Amino acid sequence: MRRHFLTVILVLTAISGSTIAGAQAPSVTVGSKSFTESVILGDILTGLARNAGATANHRKQLGGTRILWNALLRGEIDAYPEYTGTIAREILSGQKIPSRQSMIAALASKGISMSAPLGFNNTYALAVTAQTATKYSLKTISDLQRHTDLRLGFSNEFMDRGDGWPALKRRYSLPQNNARGLDHDLAYRGLQSGDIDVIDVYTTDAEIPYYDLTLLDDDLGHFPRYDAVILYRSALAQTAPAAVSAFNRLTGKINAGKMAALNASVKVKRQTEGAVAADFLNIQYGVTQADGDSSAGTRLYTRTLEHLFLVGISLFSAILVAIPLGILAVRHRRTGQIILSVAGILQTIPGLALLVFMIPLLGIGSEPAIAALFLYSLLPIIRNTHTGISGIDPSLQNSAIALGLPPRARLRLIELPLAIPSIMAGIKTSAVINIGTATLGALIGAGGYGQPILTGIRLDNTELILEGAIPAALMALAVQYGFEWVERRLAPSGRAAAQT
Repeated sequence: MRRHFLTVILVLTAISGSTIAGAQAPSVTVGSKSFTESVILGDILTGLARNAGATANHRKQLGGTRILWNALLRGEIDAYPEYTGTIAREILSGQKIPSRQSMIAALASKGISMSAPLGFNNTYALAVTAQTATKYSLKTISDLQRHTDLRLGFSNEFMDRGDGWPALKRRYSLPQNNARGLDHDLAYRGLQSGDIDVIDVYTTDAEIPYYDLTLLDDDLGHFPRYDAVILYRSALAQTAPAAVSAFNRLTGKINAGKMAALNASVKVKRQTEGAVAADFLNIQYGVTQADGDSSAGTRLYTRTLEHLFLVGISLFSAILVAIPLGILAVRHRRTGQIILSVAGILQTIPGLALLVFMIPLLGIGSEPAIAALFLYSLLPIIRNTHTGISGIDPSLQNSAIALGLPPRARLRLIELPLAIPSIMAGIKTSAVINIGTATLGALIGAGGYGQPILTGIRLDNTELILEGAIPAALMALAVQYGFEWVERRLAPSGRAAAQT
């Protein structure tokens, strides 16, 4: 009887467990690139997924096309807004894509689905000020051939992508060799200040009418159509079918004028992307949602925790590894030269490049940022540990040997205490470098103080830039003073060892 009773209990438990699991809301992660339009569309997709019953979050401004595409393939995000021209020329470059159906088939072979167009074509164009257009009689891109002195400033992604500057230069036989890469949003300021003459733009950019810019006609038809679509993992149709259906409701609902107006609400009227997306969802679908943008105090608290997490783990790990490596470098000179050389080489790699190198290994988010920060922290600690120990007076070393102290005891009682000031100086240097470099982690979704800085640069909002820059500077000062306090507490043991 008891066995039957237990069997019934187990069956009921299994049924209730499966029911709860089945009732659990599916999770959907939306990504977006680091420009305003993509962030707005990402917020809209996130709102649609939530309204469809999914637990949705938005990983904002993750960088360029390749970062988003690879994150989608790895399943780190489930969907993001993209453009057909970018898919054909960048993502599927080298493949023959003669039609929309062939594009759908090529994406499907990689486990990715594509929605129907959202309703607008946001193609690339080259823009100049009205004064420059009049001065040089510029109407088409071909007209640039006659003016080799014009200064070109293009977004960093446009400088390298398959349909960007190299291909455009070949297509139009342009003679200019002075094109500079810079942030897309900063290019507008450079154009207005007169530092550059020609920039690349997206045709739905709010800045085009705001600055009264002239778009040069693509008279040779270099740029394809960039119809906005949604790319999503095909598996999402099974795991979150209601969210996919909600995404498809967006197709054909946003024309070029509407998208430009949404961009202008953020860039010109200074509304947040979340508020603009919430207004769109309310007007278009009657969906009422909070805009998702927290207060300044909440943002500061969240970003501080994220930044401390990145810096704390990477720096602590570096201390554990670098001090033994510094000791090893003293004990074995040839090995030490190799250790110092490798650490020096790592230090010379640009921070953004090192972050990108980590993405194929660790994906996006905090993990690659921590790994990159760990590598950056090694050199100052290794070098200062090596310098501190090797700089100890040889007479002290000889006295310790004469007293019969074994190597480990000499290290613990003599060498490390005397080297504390040098080691702590290296740790403080690594900490300050870490805090500053960690702001780049926002480019790959690691959060921290870099998030408001990137958003502020994109929106030309000084307050947002300072929201990240000032706390980062204060954290650097606090950490430095904290390590100095630790050094003062440890220093007496070093002085006692020296006196002995």
